Amino acid sequence: MKKRSIFLMAATATLYFNNAYAQETPQDTIKTSSIDQIVITGNSGPKKKIESSTAISTFTAKEIQKQNPISAAALLQRVPGFAVETSGGEVGNNLFARGIPSAGAYEFVQVQEDGLPVFEDGALQFANADNFFRVDNSVSRLEALRGGSGSIYATNSPGGLINFITKEGSNDFKGTAKLETSTYGLMRTDVNVGGALVQDKLFFNVGGFYRTDNGIRKTGFRANNGGQIRMNLKYVFDKGYAKVYYKKLDDRNTFFLPIPLTQNGNDLKEFSGFDANYGTYSYRTISQLNIPQAGGGFFSRNLEDGIHPKVDVLGAEFKYDLGNNFSVLNKTRYTNINMNYTGIFPAGGPATAGQFANANGITGNNYQYSLVSSGAIVNPAYVQELGFWAIDKQMNNFVNDLQLNYKFDKGNVTAGFYKSNWKSHQNWNWSNILATASDKPELLNLVDTSLTPNSTGYSKTYNGVTDMSFLLRDSQVQGSLNDLYANLDYNITDNLSINAGLRYSRDFYKGYSVNTTTANLNNSGLTTDGTHSFNTTTADDNMSVLGNKYNYWSYDIDKLSYTLATNYKINKENAVYARFSHGFRSPNEEAYYNYFTTPNPDQPLKPVLTNQVELGYKYYSRTFDIAVIPFYSTLKNLSFTDVFSNGTSENTFANTKNYGVELEGYARLFNNMLELTFNGTIQNPKYSGLEEGSLLEGNVVRRMPKVYFNISPAVNITKQWRTYVSYNYYGKRFQDQLNVQTLPSFSEFGAGTSYQLGKLRFAVDGTNIFNTIGITEGDPRAGSPTGDGTIMARPIMGAAVRASITLDF
Repeated sequence: MKKRSIFLMAATATLYFNNAYAQETPQDTIKTSSIDQIVITGNSGPKKKIESSTAISTFTAKEIQKQNPISAAALLQRVPGFAVETSGGEVGNNLFARGIPSAGAYEFVQVQEDGLPVFEDGALQFANADNFFRVDNSVSRLEALRGGSGSIYATNSPGGLINFITKEGSNDFKGTAKLETSTYGLMRTDVNVGGALVQDKLFFNVGGFYRTDNGIRKTGFRANNGGQIRMNLKYVFDKGYAKVYYKKLDDRNTFFLPIPLTQNGNDLKEFSGFDANYGTYSYRTISQLNIPQAGGGFFSRNLEDGIHPKVDVLGAEFKYDLGNNFSVLNKTRYTNINMNYTGIFPAGGPATAGQFANANGITGNNYQYSLVSSGAIVNPAYVQELGFWAIDKQMNNFVNDLQLNYKFDKGNVTAGFYKSNWKSHQNWNWSNILATASDKPELLNLVDTSLTPNSTGYSKTYNGVTDMSFLLRDSQVQGSLNDLYANLDYNITDNLSINAGLRYSRDFYKGYSVNTTTANLNNSGLTTDGTHSFNTTTADDNMSVLGNKYNYWSYDIDKLSYTLATNYKINKENAVYARFSHGFRSPNEEAYYNYFTTPNPDQPLKPVLTNQVELGYKYYSRTFDIAVIPFYSTLKNLSFTDVFSNGTSENTFANTKNYGVELEGYARLFNNMLELTFNGTIQNPKYSGLEEGSLLEGNVVRRMPKVYFNISPAVNITKQWRTYVSYNYYGKRFQDQLNVQTLPSFSEFGAGTSYQLGKLRFAVDGTNIFNTIGITEGDPRAGSPTGDGTIMARPIMGAAVRASITLDF
């Protein structure tokens, strides 16, 4: 690994010196000064960043280009207050806002495109919001809001809003084209063009990408393959504008899950036979599944399809000046998603050959393993049971946001009605398979040598499958949201302003689940190998069969969210603000399923309630920016709903409190030769206010670091040549709420360089250049952790380098 890291660093350095003597042109643009920036997210209208009483981070298209994030989650790591787990790959990652714990995904924030949700609920099972969004050159900027007015301008977003704003055309025809490759077989093309069809009236923009690569972790197949296209058409008239747009996403991404590691306190090492930086169980030799079903027919699945969403989005936006300082804005969007989700989820950790055989009813040494591929008898040191999880989801969302705005001398008032109808119908088919505990696993068969091949229970597998379709699920959730909101901005003086907002939510949820029974194939007439019946194997003993009994349920929300803030602009460069906000999060999909399929639930089903207080100091100048934002938050009725490897679900409730401070800064020094970007969070999230005697009281909230930050210095060596180093620190956490399993802190380094030659930009970006083994999560699907020894955890990706050429025209 050390040799590989040195090679990657050398490759990056080589480009530095090759470009040192090229001709001079204007330098790679530095960060846009925050003193001039206008923000719209979480505000009633466009507002200068220094005048907004919100904690908001902004990234222009140029800044995103310089960071060249490998995924949307990687970009969001640059936002203070957001603890982001990026180890899942390009998609399927997790974001925790201000210490709010969850089972994962984007449960307490809403991810938006142009002010409307990518999908109404960003934390549906296996449907993380980033599954349906990709960052490409059609993104104009990102505005990331924490806390504050998030609950006023969106549903289920007390943690904040993440708003990706897309490009529109202008009178000048312009565009960008980018070609990118990498050390892991990446070929990617991004194109975006925009201009005027009729000067000053009719504008267009079209952009998108196509990408294929083998993945940083070695899967043996195309780990990522697909792309997206966005297009919009905008007509401007005297009193407003009308815009229509369309997006198509069709992309396949491998989802990476825990692998075995060896832990001794804070020391992490590779498990024998497993490359921690590049290895994965998601490998081509176990990628195909084809098994008979108890209800008839066969179920086939291909792991190479990975997470495969097909997304179609059609939307429109209309603004009109009604006169007398009144204006109306209406945004509407329809989203349709069909997603096939296939992943390898470890069922516990590795076991010795004897341990696994004995646990499956074979006594002593009366066991024999063989390779499914060749039939050769083998004696593996360790074996691994793996969940082969297949989920299909059909989702749609129709949303309309109608706003009426009135401006007066001292401010403005916005009132609106938000309507959203959404539906998610899912089908699960889960099996377990048996493989060698290595990063290029081989499927294994296991038999009991004390029995004959004709004996009942002789084999514990069926072509490597230990549990055939042990879990089927057919369920549906629908939401009908009816929200009224209002927001007031009032300038008491030129420098002192107040903001107040409220949102009344009258939301209705309903759904159903289908009951299941168990069956086997013993009397089906099928054979395991053309000779022996299914009596000879245990693999089919607990197959799941969907019944004809439907469990229908409904649940209503009747809640008021509100916020109050004040902002004092000390001068044109300094400002302070204070904000209180109260919001909520509706129960998530698994919480509904658990509650309405449990005969006697332990806890009532309730929304999660949040209260937040934040103070902020902002200083923005031409050469230096800083934001310091202390915050305090409490949560009630927080539910944990991880689905375990055996198909059961966690059903734990807790209250939490957290206090901390977010830091964000940027400096331009020595006549812009040196740039320094910094963001960080210090916090203390704990379980609190629980029943007397609770084992959780005072424990650190699971998966939440107390300290995490990113610092990135850059040097503009010449007007054209820029180089940077990034340092990302992620503090110690606990995998579980009992604080048994420690997830050690880790540091990750990146480095890169770019050179501007006229309208061409050449860049090289390296990530995790020292091949750090840093784990972002343990195995939340394994139940209670055990501490040191062999653990299951999900590490960040190994070292990789990408090189790109971009043409602006």
